Amino acid sequence: MWQLNLPVYNFRVKKQDNKSLIFDNQRKKYVALTPEEWVRQHFLRYIIEEKGYPAALLAVEKQLNINGLKRRCDAILYNYDAEPIAIIEFKAPNIPISQETFDQAAVYNSMLRVSYLIISNGLTHYCCKVDFVNSKYSFFQEIPDFKYLLTIK
Repeated sequence: MWQLNLPVYNFRVKKQDNKSLIFDNQRKKYVALTPEEWVRQHFLRYIIEEKGYPAALLAVEKQLNINGLKRRCDAILYNYDAEPIAIIEFKAPNIPISQETFDQAAVYNSMLRVSYLIISNGLTHYCCKVDFVNSKYSFFQEIPDFKYLLTIK
């Protein structure tokens, strides 16, 4: 598989009809094992197991209706009051994270108005706090723990 800048985890992988599938613990089903999915599975395990993000507060492949168009967020993190607080976007390892990637997350955020954007291609990871008043982002040096996200105003 692809080497990532994340801890190594064991996953349930199988072949079906000449396609590789990986079991997604969040969705409770096997899904196509694409490079982006490999990143998603590793990153979700990382934030759950290493950063304390409650699995029950993560929604994967969440559909949104933006200006009459159906879009989907790779993942959304909620707080304990079931309010969305972060959009998480994934790219395949061979896709560099660019301004276009942040613009995609910003479009989703025009509807959700979350405080944080988290973006990863498995090699490079970004987390930023959205400053709606000044229309800018403040970047963290690393992905913060879940409890820390809840304390920042």
